[in-house]
Amino acid sequence: MIAIVLIGVMVDRPALTFRTLTAAALGVLLLAPEAVVHPSFQMSFAATLALIAGYQHGLPWMRAGVDTPLGARIALWGGREIIGMVLASLLAGSATMIYIAYHFHQLQPYGLLANLLAMPVVSALVMPMGILGVLAMPFGYDGICWRLMGEGIDWMIGVVLWVASLPGANTLVPAFGTGPLLLATAGLVLVCLLRTPLRLAGPALLAVAIVWALRTPQPDVLVAPDGSAVALRTAAGRLAVVKTGNDVFAVREWLAADADSRTPKDKGLDQGIACDQAGCVGRLADGSLVAISRTLEAFEEDCRRAALVVSPRQAPAGCGARRDIRVIDRKVWRQSGAVALRRVGEGFEQTVARPPGYNRPWARVPPAATGPGAVRQAPGNPADDDLSGEEEPDRGD
Repeated sequence: MIAIVLIGVMVDRPALTFRTLTAAALGVLLLAPEAVVHPSFQMSFAATLALIAGYQHGLPWMRAGVDTPLGARIALWGGREIIGMVLASLLAGSATMIYIAYHFHQLQPYGLLANLLAMPVVSALVMPMGILGVLAMPFGYDGICWRLMGEGIDWMIGVVLWVASLPGANTLVPAFGTGPLLLATAGLVLVCLLRTPLRLAGPALLAVAIVWALRTPQPDVLVAPDGSAVALRTAAGRLAVVKTGNDVFAVREWLAADADSRTPKDKGLDQGIACDQAGCVGRLADGSLVAISRTLEAFEEDCRRAALVVSPRQAPAGCGARRDIRVIDRKVWRQSGAVALRRVGEGFEQTVARPPGYNRPWARVPPAATGPGAVRQAPGNPADDDLSGEEEPDRGD
């Protein structure tokens, strides 16, 4: 966008316009079309869109009254600059809030305070000293510039650490789907681009998107793509996690998406789940029994009593005979990847990472099974179909 702005300046065109932003977005998407789903693209262009909209038709009073004695005095003391910085922080922070919540499951309500304390030092000390240091480097007088620049950076880091230590500085947000994100994006575009009364529909869409995001139902059971970790939402309302091995990536992501401040290394993550050598059992908020079967002997009782059976092994053929039972075993998670389930009535609503038709070079669609009632199985060793209990190494689908 800087390159496009400079070209606009050279041909005597206005720099801060929606056309400039559009040209920059098209340029990025032509070079890297996949950037549209990345948080960097979404947040950068959302913030810039809000800033340009605020500058063009949202803040006309910022350009008025400068010729009056009072306006001149306010400008001399930096009043307009301070107000402009506050409004820029509010505009950019508000425009990117929904994207931060979607991608990172958190919000920083004190961002404005951090900008007010850090940006003046960055603008008045860090950046000028950096430029002077580069200019003075050939003559050997750049040392003092770097020391002053370092002082400014230390101040900025100190401000960040202090703001981060304030109560409520990091507000966790539960995960939500792409629906609220798209609706909020539509609302932002209406507010920023339109000048007709139709733009009033923008805040309404934003409000609906926020309510939708906050009311998104959270899963009751989560299963890792290799079955090594399982999380249950117990009567306490929080996830209880059991895992085998040292891979904590899935658990860390589950806790963050559930707005849970705990970490995979915290003790007591399995509170609400009882385990022994054969497996684990836990109850959901409605009292439904969830069994995690680790041995062949555990299947007999678990398949008879539990509403959900999860296992890193392949369950016996008769385990899913009951109409009120759901089985997530090796065959299922090898075909579908990670699984999220939500208790609905007497059954489960299931969401998988690799739905039917999902076909990528690194995750091929399993070959279609034949015969009525056949279950599709991911590529693997035929020995996986037996119940000998010998674990086959996972070669990757």
